[in-house]
Amino acid sequence: YARQENERWGLSGFVGQSPSMKAVLEEIDLLSEAHAISVLITGESGTGKELIARAIHFGGPRSEGPFVPVNCSAIPRDLADALFFGHVKGAFTGADDDREGYFALAEGGTLFLDEIGDMPVDLQPKLLRTLEDSRYRPLGARQERTADVRVVAATAADPSPERLRRDLYFRLAQYSVALPPLRHRREDIPLLAGHFLRLLAGEMNREPPALDEAVLEVLMTYDFPGNVRELKNLVERALIKSRGAEIRREHLELGQPTEAASTAPVAPGVSSELPFDLERAAAWAEEEVLRRALAQSDDNVSAAARLLGTNRPRLYRILERLKDGTTDL
Repeated sequence: YARQENERWGLSGFVGQSPSMKAVLEEIDLLSEAHAISVLITGESGTGKELIARAIHFGGPRSEGPFVPVNCSAIPRDLADALFFGHVKGAFTGADDDREGYFALAEGGTLFLDEIGDMPVDLQPKLLRTLEDSRYRPLGARQERTADVRVVAATAADPSPERLRRDLYFRLAQYSVALPPLRHRREDIPLLAGHFLRLLAGEMNREPPALDEAVLEVLMTYDFPGNVRELKNLVERALIKSRGAEIRREHLELGQPTEAASTAPVAPGVSSELPFDLERAAAWAEEEVLRRALAQSDDNVSAAARLLGTNRPRLYRILERLKDGTTDL
């Protein structure tokens, strides 16, 4: 079973020849023997953070153990303790029997904490203690238990200190893996499109059809805000609409090659007709991109700077411009 899962989720299952993706795969390979170290995976939504977590698990010595994924944003605050550490019969009203928690279920394997920034604040000190000394106590139990569990966490952005304790963050980030967005590894798009086409056509009992050259041109110039997940969905819809024939441009549900260009609002006072002042238009575009980056980063300037591949002083200068209102067009 472990061998089959490793073939499905291991490094051999990843598609990509870009330098950034090769670097990620090398990091995963390094982690295969470090079976006790905690790992923090960062990356935009849709970049494949859970796939990386599974590759770390099934490619290492814990592959025979369980892989337990947990969505931290879906954990009810009042049940968080019992869900993670379990409880004994009679521990609270409604506890009619003993119940194992996530740590017990992941014993000998990997506990994957997705969206770690959304973990209930009250639970974080207890989780930190378990990570530090590998011990926990189920609710209502007299004896502590030991936990032989590797924890891999994931987050789409750098969580603010108000949402995630810094000591817990750094304990989880004993080793960090940053996944690049698809727009930063465009050379992988044709490989991924072909991979999904073969995979999805096989699930439909069809031969994978050809991709028209114009389709590849469109895909290569599209920004993919939904990353690899969006590419897979696009290919699947196109495969259905083409009815097994060659996939052409009309089978793609895209308005324009670049979604950011097609959906960006027009600046105040700017006509859709050219010409207009190029310098002021460029300044407005900077501000619009910063607004979007801050929205994705919960107004965290440091996280927005990392997302945009720049530094905080530059973003602060743009923010000052926004406050002064000096770039209305």
